[in-house]
Amino acid sequence: MFDFRYHALSLAAVFIALVVGLLLGVAIGDRELVSSAREDLRDSLRADVRNADRERDEARSRVRELERFADAAYPILTGGELRGLRIGLVLLGDDDDAPDIIREALEPTGANLSLVAVVREEIDLEALAERSRGTRYVALQRDPSLLDDLGRRIGVQMVDGGRLVGQLRNALLQSFSGGFGNLDGVIVLRPSEEPEEEAAAERLDALQDGIARGLAQTGVKVVGAERRDSDPSHIGWFRDRDLSTVDNLDEPAGRAALVFVLAGAQGSFGRGDDAQALLPPLGGRPR
Repeated sequence: MFDFRYHALSLAAVFIALVVGLLLGVAIGDRELVSSAREDLRDSLRADVRNADRERDEARSRVRELERFADAAYPILTGGELRGLRIGLVLLGDDDDAPDIIREALEPTGANLSLVAVVREEIDLEALAERSRGTRYVALQRDPSLLDDLGRRIGVQMVDGGRLVGQLRNALLQSFSGGFGNLDGVIVLRPSEEPEEEAAAERLDALQDGIARGLAQTGVKVVGAERRDSDPSHIGWFRDRDLSTVDNLDEPAGRAALVFVLAGAQGSFGRGDDAQALLPPLGGRPR
């Protein structure tokens, strides 16, 4: 006799088998599809990497070409710009590489680096007072507020010459070459490190402030300069003391801007946010 329940179970088994077969087929198809997509993605990524490598190599090649061009153009742009001028370099702290950078910058210009003075980072008030006999700065040890005014006198005498800067040279300067006086322009660098002790840092700041203002007071061209990666930047500090500035001294464009400022241009130049331009207007430079 026909059993309806048996027939229903048979139909259910057939249906389940069909479903399982479909699912297995889809799963197998999905694996093949995923595998194909993964291979396509891998090929695409490899192509992107090859393209990126090629673009990087091309960019590096262009940078090297630009650097070679800048090095070749620099002596043409600056040749003879400062012929016969006496230039001073005042380092408001130790910077071993700066004199070589400045000598390289001045080499095609015809200028003479007539003074390199490195100001001590630790101010010895007793030694300065001892060597200041006969002046009011003999009271420095009791009255450190005189440091700013002393710095101004020193800045002026570095450019114009004078007895006091000679008296204080050994107590004031870490190193020195050349001679004071008869300078036609001055380059100033201010290294970033300061004494950890607050009172010592304040004394150094006062002296540096005075020297910078004294240099500017003489009326010769004074340029505050730093390298592109200087941290912190002192461009604002220089500008507050009425100095023209260059913020990329370690680049050919920065060295050219330095020369053009010493030749008579004025302003802030380089690649920083506050720079007016990369270079002064070449056609409007005083000659």
